Amino acid sequence: MAAVEEEEMGSSCSWRTRGAAELLLRGLLLCALAAGSGWCNSVERKIYIPLNRTATCVRLMNATHQIGCQSSMNGDTGVIHVVEKQEDVQWVLSEGPHPPYIVLLDGELFTRDMMDQLKESSRVSGVAVAIAKPSPANGFSPGSKCPNDGFGVYSSTYGSKFAHCKNMEWNPLGNGLFYEDFRFPIFLLQDENETQVIKQCYQAYNLPRNGSAPQYPLCAMQLFSHMHAVTSTVTCMRRTSLQSTFSINPEVICDPLSDYNVWSTLKPINISSKLNSTEKVIMVATRIDSHSMFWNVAPGAESAVASFVTHLAAAEALHKAPDLQTLSKNIMFTFFQGESFDYIGSSRMAYDMQKNKFPVRLENIDCFLELGQIALRHSSVLWMHTDPLSQRNLSVQLGEMVAALKNSASGTQVEVQEVGSSQALPPSSFQRFLRLREIPGVVLADHNTSFQNRYYQSIYDTAENIRLEYPSPMSPEEALEYVTKTAESLAEVATVVARALYQLAEGSGNASAIQADPRTVTRMLYGFLVRTNNSWFQSIIRPDLKGILENEPTPYYIAVSKPVNATYFVHYVLANLTGTVTNLTKEQCSNSDGDLYEYAWVQGPQDPNSTTSSRLPFCVRSTVHLTSASSPAFELRDWGSTEYSTWTESRWKELHARIFLVASKQLEIVTLIVGIIILIVSFVATYFINSKADVLFATPRDSGAVAY
Repeated sequence: MAAVEEEEMGSSCSWRTRGAAELLLRGLLLCALAAGSGWCNSVERKIYIPLNRTATCVRLMNATHQIGCQSSMNGDTGVIHVVEKQEDVQWVLSEGPHPPYIVLLDGELFTRDMMDQLKESSRVSGVAVAIAKPSPANGFSPGSKCPNDGFGVYSSTYGSKFAHCKNMEWNPLGNGLFYEDFRFPIFLLQDENETQVIKQCYQAYNLPRNGSAPQYPLCAMQLFSHMHAVTSTVTCMRRTSLQSTFSINPEVICDPLSDYNVWSTLKPINISSKLNSTEKVIMVATRIDSHSMFWNVAPGAESAVASFVTHLAAAEALHKAPDLQTLSKNIMFTFFQGESFDYIGSSRMAYDMQKNKFPVRLENIDCFLELGQIALRHSSVLWMHTDPLSQRNLSVQLGEMVAALKNSASGTQVEVQEVGSSQALPPSSFQRFLRLREIPGVVLADHNTSFQNRYYQSIYDTAENIRLEYPSPMSPEEALEYVTKTAESLAEVATVVARALYQLAEGSGNASAIQADPRTVTRMLYGFLVRTNNSWFQSIIRPDLKGILENEPTPYYIAVSKPVNATYFVHYVLANLTGTVTNLTKEQCSNSDGDLYEYAWVQGPQDPNSTTSSRLPFCVRSTVHLTSASSPAFELRDWGSTEYSTWTESRWKELHARIFLVASKQLEIVTLIVGIIILIVSFVATYFINSKADVLFATPRDSGAVAY
């Protein structure tokens, strides 16, 4: 009996051993098939600390150049060195014994001079930039000193003395970093906590002690941002075109920067036909977009948001005027996308007008009013910029515009003044229309000469830059309704603009009765610059778009998706402020789009009588439309164009960063050798066991009957 029990116990142990081995093999197989999921990547999680709140410099291209940054195929790795003052960089450039280094750069030191030093060194494999708080006192602008140079109206044949900013350096703080080509990755650290984790790792492992170099292990960082496209737009578009022609599964390596312009008219026009040449339209314009050194980080508070918020408020104020239908001239509200990249949106609309692909033609434009940067004016002064060349032939019409703007400022806190007649237009969308036809136009701005904005198109052009401040503590809903001083100031500008447009459209009523609503302006500033996920934006957006609402501001980078979130928000805010609520059902609303109006079924406010989060949706009818903001160069397949923007963005597979401890080279070599030895021993043991398997694993013969 004991022998039977022993045999059964042995059989049970053997079964358990086989079961455990089988389970282990299955686990290894699952790890091999699904690496990165479950407990299979637990070792990786113990080795690496991912950095989840980062933004990276990516590669962009135009007709002749590539700019931006990229890593190698498998990412770039380097020992972390923190640079908080100018002297710290010498360790990286010459003194440190453990190159290559990844530099954690304090935001104040992220300058052209510093980056030039790092770019020239072969000891640098990447840069991580910590956001400076507060913003750099001396200003920071990675853009050009002459924005959109070569794509405005001034050239060798028109106003040559104004071309290339000879007359005025508009952005004197521009250091041109955005237009440099770096051989290593550059990442922005957006989370202060993650920055502190990196610094703690550096202090624990990498900080030199008493002048001596630190010993292994060292804290290192790995940056992944490999770009697929190289050289120029001409090269990448040609390669993409060849792939699309001859490959079954084409691989696109770059995409044109493109989106949609938003436009509407005071009185509806038929978008499927063309206006008569006798019908006149006053065109009002602003830009939606901005950019910075880093992908999809473009706060654009002063360079874009303050202007289009003022534009939206003026549109609302005009739609409240009682005699709209009697105005002899229509008013067209236009919001251009992609203006930061050689006037993508305005050049496309001007091109479509010229080619009769747009309901409004160039000859229909009576005059042009553009809102430039307007939030940082000193002594409440706004400056009227005009083209010194065309105004000689358009002095009468320009005189009417100037007079209307000055008259409209009467009784407000805004003073409107003219700039010198010998000064060129600042960078503006108006220049793209002026290239095709002499149009009387004024660009309103807060600067007489060069920009007042010290953070033009940078990561620091945030709400704080335009002094958008809220008392503390204050809930999100309270902040949404709190009328800030900035909102009051911009509402005053919107009032001046709306009254001037009413006079230019030959309104017969009392223009001084037109007033922009500061409450609407403060709601827009909060939504566009602080938090898109607020009760007002929730109520005016389509239900299928509620996912784009976030507890932070939206970026104003044009990107390559269509449309980007910023375009959606401008579209639906404009429709809400200027449209009409109808009694159509959801089905009727969805099927009612026509040539005169656009219909949108929006979420509506929350039902106050409901205990759940149910809403009261409704249908909005408006004259708001979208039109392509893609450069004509891509429609014409003229990828080397000098007439139109040719900006493209490279594609990539992944953008991420992580930190970890790295061992010395000696230890790595020893580990490799030991691993190879173990591998060889394993092969030998496996071969020996396999060759003697018939002896080692022989099945015992039946011993016959057992005597008791």
